[in-house]
Amino acid sequence: MAAKTPARATGSPHASPDPDAPTSGNGPRGGVEAHGIDVIPDSERHGRPRDLFGVWAAPNVSYLSLVVGGALILMGLSLWQALGVVVVGNLFWALVGLVSVSGAASGTPSEVIMRAMFGVRGNRANIAITGWFASVCYLALNWAAGCLAAFSLVEEVGLDPDTPVKVVIIIAVAAATLAISVYGHAMIVRLYTPFSIVLTLVFLVLAGYVLKHADWDYHPRQSLHGSALLAALAGGLALIASAPLSYSNSADFTRYLPRQTSPAAIAGWTALGAFIPSVLFTGLGVLAGTALDMTDPQGALESIIPGWFKPAFLLAIVLSAVANNAMTAYSSGLALQAVGVRIRRSRSVALDGTLGVALTLYALLVSNFLTTVNSVLELMVALMGPTMAIYATDVLRRRNGYDGHELSDETRTGPFWYSGGVNWAGATALVVGAVAATLCVDTQLFTGPVAAAMNGTDLSLPVGMILAAGLYLLLTRRHRAARG
Repeated sequence: MAAKTPARATGSPHASPDPDAPTSGNGPRGGVEAHGIDVIPDSERHGRPRDLFGVWAAPNVSYLSLVVGGALILMGLSLWQALGVVVVGNLFWALVGLVSVSGAASGTPSEVIMRAMFGVRGNRANIAITGWFASVCYLALNWAAGCLAAFSLVEEVGLDPDTPVKVVIIIAVAAATLAISVYGHAMIVRLYTPFSIVLTLVFLVLAGYVLKHADWDYHPRQSLHGSALLAALAGGLALIASAPLSYSNSADFTRYLPRQTSPAAIAGWTALGAFIPSVLFTGLGVLAGTALDMTDPQGALESIIPGWFKPAFLLAIVLSAVANNAMTAYSSGLALQAVGVRIRRSRSVALDGTLGVALTLYALLVSNFLTTVNSVLELMVALMGPTMAIYATDVLRRRNGYDGHELSDETRTGPFWYSGGVNWAGATALVVGAVAATLCVDTQLFTGPVAAAMNGTDLSLPVGMILAAGLYLLLTRRHRAARG
C-alpha cells in the first residue's frame, strides 16, 4: 500500500537537499546526485522496477561468490549438500526484496525508514554499526580482493607490483568505485546492467573450464554425519545468508521509483536480480571446489584457464569488486548522514571511501588485518539478521504505509520520536535477538556457549531472526494495547 501524500513540512534538519547542491535529484543527465537522506519529491520520481534486476545482478556476478562456493566444499560438505545450502541460503534475498518496497512508498532510504522501528535516536546507534561501520569494513574486504587480482594483472604485463605500484593500484580501483558512488543513484542504474552483461560473459567462459574439471560424483574423503553434518550445514547456511542479510539498505535504490509502482514488481525484480546470479556463480564455486584446492581460489582457477583468458578473468574480478563497492560506498554515505553527521552526500561518500582505502592499504601492505575484519563481520551477522527480521516484520505490519516526511521529522514532537527518541519495542527486540544469536554463533573469532554445547552447530541465524521478529510484534502489540 502506497504511503499517503504528506500535507505538511517538517522541522527536520535533513528535510531538504544539500544546501549548496543543484536542485534536481540526480542533477543534469550524468550529473552528481544532489539528494541525500531527504524525501525525493514526486516530480523527481522515475524509472521502472525491472531496472532493479541489473542493479542487483552486477554485484552478485561476483568472484567472491566463487570463493564462498568453494568454502562450502572445504567445510566438508558433499556436492549436492553444498548446492542445496546455496539455494536455501540465497532464498534470504526475498527479504531484501521485501524491505526494498519501503523506498518507493516513502521516497527515503532505508537509513531513514528504520526510524519507524527504532526511533530517531535509537536508529542512529543501529545505523552507526549495521550501516556505516559494516559498510566501511566491506569496502576494505572487497577492494582487497579486487586489488589482489589487479596485482596479478600487472605481473601479467611484465611489471613488478612493488609497494609504490600497489599503492597506485589500490587508489585507482578505489577512485573508479567512488566516482560511481559520488555521481549516485542514476549512474548506478545506468552502469550496472552493462556491468552485469560483461561480468556474466566472462564468468560463463570461466564456467566452461570449471565444468570440464568438475567431479559430479564428488564426496569428501570422510563424509560428515550426525552433529558434524548439522554443524557444517548450519555454518554453510549462515555463510551464504550473510550476503543478503547485509543488504537491509535495499530501499536506498528504490526511493526514486514513482510512488504508485507495484510493490510486488519492486520486490520481485530486486530479489531475482540478486538470487539468480548468486545461485549460479556460488554453485559454480562449489563445482570448482570438487576438483580444485579452493584455499587459494584465484590461483586454483588460474591453473585451469588458458593464458589468453587470464587477463579477462583478472579484470572481471576487479570489475566485480568495483560494482559491489560502489553500492556499498553509496549507502555508507547515506548512513553517515543518518547518524547525524551534517555533511553533503558526495562528501560523506568520499570520507567513507578514504577510510576504506586506508584499511585496504593497511590490510594488504602491513598486516593480516583482513582476517580480523572478516571475523568481526561474521559476528555481525548476529546483529544484521535480527535487524533484517525486524525491518521485514515492520513492512508487513504497516502494510508498507510509510510517510517520508513524517520519517524525516527529527523533532521531539515528531511521530517517530517515541520515548526519548527510542522505540523500545524495536530496540529491545534487536538487543535480545542479537544477544541470543551471539550465544549460538560459531566463528574463528568467537564461539558462543550454545554453539559449543552443540559441537559447533551455529544456530545464530534462525534463533536471532525468529526471536527478534516475534518479540518485536509482541512488544508493539502490547504498546498499542496500552495506548488504546
